[in-house]
Amino acid sequence: MKSLLMIVVMVVLSGIIGGCATKGDLARVQDQERLIGSKADQAAQDAQSAKTAADQATLKANEAAARAEEAVRRAEERERIADERTARADAAFQRSMRK
Repeated sequence: MKSLLMIVVMVVLSGIIGGCATKGDLARVQDQERLIGSKADQAAQDAQSAKTAADQATLKANEAAARAEEAVRRAEERERIADERTARADAAFQRSMRK
């Protein structure tokens, strides 16, 4: 009976000792937590940088679109003026042909 009791006590004690976290285990967990935290901070900074770059690219694209629209407007105005001149030249030619 005493030997059985001793075996049970040894098993219980080994379970308690082996199942508890040591200071080294806690330090390792804290180091991992700090590492994860710093990686998360770096990821947040990278995301902010990417957002800033995307915002700048959007601004440049909007400016380019505005310049393109202005160029189209000027081209349409030149086309209108050319059409008017062509119509006047045709009218002058028709008048000269009648004489």
